[in-house]
Amino acid sequence: MFFKMIKGTFAIFTIFGIALVAAFIYAYTQISLDARQLIDYKPDASTLVLDKNGATIGYIFKDKHRLYATYDEMPRSLIEALIAIEDTRFFEHNGVSPDAIIRALFKDIKAGSFVEGGSTITQQLIKNKLLTSEKKIGRKVKEAVLAMKIEDELTKEEILERYLNEIFFGNGYYGVKTAARGFFHKELKELTLKEVAILVGLPNAPSSLNPLKHYDKSLNRANNVLYRLKTLGWIKEDVYLAAIKETPVVYESTLTQNLAPYITDEVARQFGKDIEDLKTGGYIVHTTIDLKQQKIAEESIDKAYKNAMRMSPSSSLNAALISIENSTGNILAMVGGVDYTKSSFNRVTQAKRQPGSSFKPFIYQLALDRGNNPSTPISDAPVEFEYIDPSGKKQMWKPQNYHGESSRGSISIRDALVKSSNLATINLVNDIGLGTVINKLETLDVTNIPHDMSISLGNISVSPLQMAKMYTIFSNNGNIMEPILVSKIIDREGKTVFESRNETKIVFTTSGQAYLMTSILQDVVRRGTGTGASVGGIDLAGKTGTTNNSVDAWFCGYSPTVETVVWIGRDDNKPMSRNITGGSVAAPAFASYYQKLISLYPKTKRRFNVPVGVESINGEVGTDVSPIPDFIINPPLLDLFDTNATELIPEANTTEENPVSNLDILNGNQD
Repeated sequence: MFFKMIKGTFAIFTIFGIALVAAFIYAYTQISLDARQLIDYKPDASTLVLDKNGATIGYIFKDKHRLYATYDEMPRSLIEALIAIEDTRFFEHNGVSPDAIIRALFKDIKAGSFVEGGSTITQQLIKNKLLTSEKKIGRKVKEAVLAMKIEDELTKEEILERYLNEIFFGNGYYGVKTAARGFFHKELKELTLKEVAILVGLPNAPSSLNPLKHYDKSLNRANNVLYRLKTLGWIKEDVYLAAIKETPVVYESTLTQNLAPYITDEVARQFGKDIEDLKTGGYIVHTTIDLKQQKIAEESIDKAYKNAMRMSPSSSLNAALISIENSTGNILAMVGGVDYTKSSFNRVTQAKRQPGSSFKPFIYQLALDRGNNPSTPISDAPVEFEYIDPSGKKQMWKPQNYHGESSRGSISIRDALVKSSNLATINLVNDIGLGTVINKLETLDVTNIPHDMSISLGNISVSPLQMAKMYTIFSNNGNIMEPILVSKIIDREGKTVFESRNETKIVFTTSGQAYLMTSILQDVVRRGTGTGASVGGIDLAGKTGTTNNSVDAWFCGYSPTVETVVWIGRDDNKPMSRNITGGSVAAPAFASYYQKLISLYPKTKRRFNVPVGVESINGEVGTDVSPIPDFIINPPLLDLFDTNATELIPEANTTEENPVSNLDILNGNQD
């Protein structure tokens, strides 16, 4: 009976062997399989987004998150551990291991079904990349034939590189480099032997062995890998025992490890059209962001949001902040909203809001550019304008100061801006000429400018990004800078495909005239509407802005090196509480940011430089508590504008370009 069983088994093996050989010969000569996908392997790879210091911000990808690793990046321990547990004779076979097939065949026959495939690493790679995982003879034959073809074309090292980049490691991580960064926050060369063992054990069952969900199981699997290494004599006993005892820290990271999603989104928005494979091409994007400043910016906005919510609870309330380097326009921090998970809309770059009185410095700069100085008196007298409403009736518009503050009749340019006088600003626009103001605004790339006196109080629609750009006129000595988010983009071959240039354009003024404005805006922070922005130990200049009925609250300001714009409002454009103003909420957020900034970077430049030719006429530049002196430019400058362009505005604004809705905001509630 025993000999009959042996004879029967032998017959089965003989028949199977003949069939297998015949199938191999047929497949190799007749089956056309495209191996180019692995031979010319260039998988989709995530784009890496870095801050200015090389720290990882996050990743941009389409379907699979994969960071590509070359064979040279892979430590020897990783290669040995993989071969030990998956394919000990990898460097000896030609893609198919007869010994492994025979062992698997015995187990399959004994079980009466396919329980073990006997696949080599090459076959596993083919199964994952080119074929399905179904356990059928036809598929196994194709796999084996293709494995031999691949081995003819590629070196063993190239096969291992492809395998370790292609395999899924669970948790959304494709490729061993992705898994190393995701689970352990390490580069491959930094991995311990135990961490290596965990990783090479994962592809066997990435879900049930996920160390985040099944830590003990992943350790047991890793210990099996270590035992196999010891059994083969590839590690010594003491190394084995030390690795067995190790319990690595596993991090529960998000799929992209995105520390600043508004920034990665903005990178994709700015470059997605020009670089079509941005999400799949494995680029390295170097941004101008400083993650340390990004963190304190987020903390400052969170503080402002909580303060605003206590005053005016609303599900649509939101906030934003952008900070840039004065001299370059490089964006150092950008917070597009208070909670990205609830809204990915970037209010820094995509929202268009009215800036209110934070726009006034541009009008007053025009007055300084005409040869005036901060002590020059201007009219603060009440004025009336006649206009035709949509029904055709004549109406009178009588603008007022914020909260109905009375007119003084005459006020200095400095005090007018420090106190944010509406009447003085309107009279100033009337004196300069509406046409001149509009022409100058157009050079700042401001669009949809209303052709009426509502421009006096900031009735334009701009994003915080645009305001930041415009304020560089003051913070950068009269030179407007184009804000820059990305400094350089490198493709996976190391070629630079994009490199930014810092673009400077003189629009309004000279450095001396810009400094006159800085001295006024310092006074706004010291004794005006922006006292909430004050920080001891550093010069700060800026302006508040609060639009009609507190729909928007702003603070736009700068130190000698860094400029920051803060906005708070409701996404539905509805009014907030009247207690929420640029001075009460936005300015303190600005102050919080700079308090942390000088603590983070104690060598930050603290004092504004006084340009050559600017002279004090009633004091000296002193400490935080000393008064800001008035300044003049010596010798005085001539009027920079064509006098023909400074005629008064017509008595009545009756054209279709001057709708009453624009004038409605000038009712004394605009700061």
